[in-house]
Parts: sequence; C-alpha cells; structure tokens
Amino acid sequence: MIIKTKQDELQNYLTDASNYKGSCEAVYIPQNKEELRKILKEANEQKTKVTIAGAGTGLTGARVPEEGIVVSTEKLNHIIEINTEENYVIVEPGVYLSHLLDELKKVNRFYPPDPTEKNCFIGGTVATNASGAKTFKYGATRNFILELEIILSDGDEIYLKRGEVLAKGNKLNLTTKSGKEISLDLPEINLPVTKNASGYFIRPKMDAIDLFIGSEGTLGVFTKIKLKILPYPERIISMVAFFKDEIDAINFVDRARDISFQTRAKNLSDEIDALALEFFDSNSLKFLSFDFPNIPLKSNAAVWFEQEATLSTEDKLIEKWFSLISEYNIDEEKIWFATNESERKQIEEFRHAISWKVNEYITRNNFRKLGTDVAVPDNEMKNFYHFLINLMSTSNIDFVLYGHLGNSHFHLNILPKNENEFLSGKELYRKICLKAIELKGTVSAEHGIGKIKTEYLLDMFGKAIVERMKAIKKELDPNYILGVGNIFR
Repeated sequence: MIIKTKQDELQNYLTDASNYKGSCEAVYIPQNKEELRKILKEANEQKTKVTIAGAGTGLTGARVPEEGIVVSTEKLNHIIEINTEENYVIVEPGVYLSHLLDELKKVNRFYPPDPTEKNCFIGGTVATNASGAKTFKYGATRNFILELEIILSDGDEIYLKRGEVLAKGNKLNLTTKSGKEISLDLPEINLPVTKNASGYFIRPKMDAIDLFIGSEGTLGVFTKIKLKILPYPERIISMVAFFKDEIDAINFVDRARDISFQTRAKNLSDEIDALALEFFDSNSLKFLSFDFPNIPLKSNAAVWFEQEATLSTEDKLIEKWFSLISEYNIDEEKIWFATNESERKQIEEFRHAISWKVNEYITRNNFRKLGTDVAVPDNEMKNFYHFLINLMSTSNIDFVLYGHLGNSHFHLNILPKNENEFLSGKELYRKICLKAIELKGTVSAEHGIGKIKTEYLLDMFGKAIVERMKAIKKELDPNYILGVGNIFR
C-alpha cells in the first residue's frame, strides 16, 4: 500500500476536469482488494470520510475530496480475463478505457460505451453510468455491466450478477458476503424518458446491480467488473457534414434518427442506422478553426455520424447517406469522408477536440466549468435547441453548443471572460436545467451529479425523493463516510 501525506504529493488528487478543487489529509493507494478492505474498515471505525478517486477526467467534482482521505484505485489496474467465446471481459476498476479498447482490438472485439475522454478508469465509467457518441445505438454503460464485486464502507462485500437479485415491488433485499441482510425501501420515481445519470437508478422490480451503477462512489467501491463486449465491426462508415445553417443540421439529425429507429424496428442490415449523431454549432466550428483550418468556409454547423457496415453493404449505405445529406442544402465538397482507419481516426480527433479545448479554456482562466449535460425527450429536441439559442443570444456571453443529438443530449458550454460573466453564467445554467426538467428531461445525462449539481437534482426530483435516495445510502453506509458531498449535500 502507498500512503501520501505531503501537500505536494496530494495536489493531483484535489481537482478534476471541471476545475473543482478540494482538500484532504492523505491519499491511500491500495494494491489489492485486501488492502482496500482494510482501509475502508478502519475509516469506518474511525468515521473518517473517504472519497474514491479515479483518473480525474470527471466533470462534476465527484472524485474531489472536501475533507478526510482519498482512496485511489490507480493500482487496481489489471485486465483479469478477456473471453472471446462468451464475449466478456473482467477488469479491475483502475484499468484505463483506452488500454482496454487497445487490448480488445487485438482480438477483434470492442466495448461500445465511449466517453469522449478515453483516459478514464473503467471504475469511473461504471460509477457515473458514462456514455458517449455510440450510446445512440448501444446505450450507456449500464447496458454492458454483467457482474460487480463491491466492497462496502465497513469492509464487507457484495457480489452481484445481473438477473440474480431483483427487487420485489419496491423492496430490495441484499445479502453481504458475511451473511448480513440489508433491506432497502425504494421510492417511486418517474425516470426521464431519455438517457440519464442523475441520482440513483430506481424502479420497481429493478435489478440490484443497477442501483450501484451510477452511484458515484457513495454506496461502495468496485473491485471487479465484468463487462459484455462485441465483435469488432467489419467496416465503419464515418463522415462529417458541414451545413450553411444550424437548423439544417438539426433537421438532418432529426431525420437520420427517425430512419435509424425504423431500420432497427424492421431489423434491416442495408439501410441507414447511425451509430452516432453528433452536432457542432457555429461557435464550436470557430473555436476549432485554428486547429482544423480545413473546416469549409461559411460553414455554420456540422454533424459527425458513423454507421457500422459490411463489405457487401458499405457502398450502398454510403450512397444512401449522401442522398439524405443532399436534401439539406449541402454539397459533397463540404463533407469529410473517411475511406480508411487512419482517416477515421482524424475525424474522431475533430469530434473529440471541442471537449478538451473547452476544458483547457476553463482551466487557463481558472473558472469552474459551466457546461450543461442536459437531455430532453426526442420530441422536444428542436424546441429545446431554440430555447438555448434564444437564451444565449440575449446574454452576450461566449458559448459553444455541441452534443450527442442522436440522444437529444446537449452540451452547452458557457465561456466567461471575468467573474461577473461567470456569475451570470451560473444563472443561465440554472435556467437551462429547469427548462430540461420542465420538458421531462434530465439535468445530467452522462456525467453524474457529483458535488456541482446537487441543487439541480433537488429541482429534478424534489426534496422528498432525494431524501429517500439518501436513506438508501444510509442503509448501505451507516456512518456516512463514502463519497460525502456527491449526489447529496
């Protein structure tokens, strides 16, 4: 076990990609499960608060301690098994997503959940139910979790296999490795009809494993994670289309999404079926223009999209995509088209650049990130887009708008230039969250609540439901030591 107590050694654990900052007494780095269990058991006995730290790529302050100790999972970083016959992989929580993807590619497999930042830990993606561009086709992390090994705050252990422990109505009963029985009362919650990472996942007759996915380090610590994997696609079509007007791009996404849903419903293999549908507004293109000077002139929006294909269907599908694009005031000269893996990687770099450039801007100017993670039902996507544009046009504050619009999921990043604009930006952020809630959407679709969005979770579910969620935590963590400040204030 490694223990760090010197202030200069602690600094890397006291912030994350949101630029949220904290403090702690020490950082513990266990090198195996038994060391982790010992740390938690002693902390629980002494009622010392424990914050679990992943790679620091989160955007909500969840891994940032406000007191107590930090437990980093960085040395719990082994890929235990890759099984290509049954298509699963077993990993420890500190495995980098990028490393896992590289190892899977060697055996012609892939893991679909793909957060923009690939240098995240797998444990962190499970803790937030992370998602990304391919969520449009495959869904978020939750869809790929088969089994979890979890250490509770007192050092006891729970092992969950999907389909084995189910709630009976609104009552969920768990049994720990030591034989302790834990009974949880589940509140009735109307979950939004969109992808969601806000608070605990709760519904009648739910699978127990889903309670821990997205729990943001507040209920236990993952020590072993079994994931479903898939055969690597034979071919992947990848394009970026540039539009004269943002609304043309929005309409194109809407139409491509509808066609994709129809294709899946009919189980067709040679029709349009997007893997990802990502939108970039005019401000995003300006923000990226220095690094990507080949962005076509007079372009005011872009959509990046991909589709899986086979050698026999690829050409036909490309023709169908070009035919669809042509209906939206765009010519072929304003389309980037990848013809090989290298060109596809270049297009992916374009898609990912906007996120890290925004984070770089925020860090450089020493502000906390003001980037929304809201999603709304698909039938409200256009209305919500117009709301965002109208709201920001009257603010005179710089912003960029991009996101996973296949899932009606918007990342509007406010870029303040001074403290007054930051304070005004916080008010705008709240209005955006409240509007998403009004439209029966979510305040966090993929990043979680962390310490930054706790007030918006109250707006979304109300105090009574949030208190019921907190009661679940109290049953699993009676001394209230794990992830304090995350999800609940």
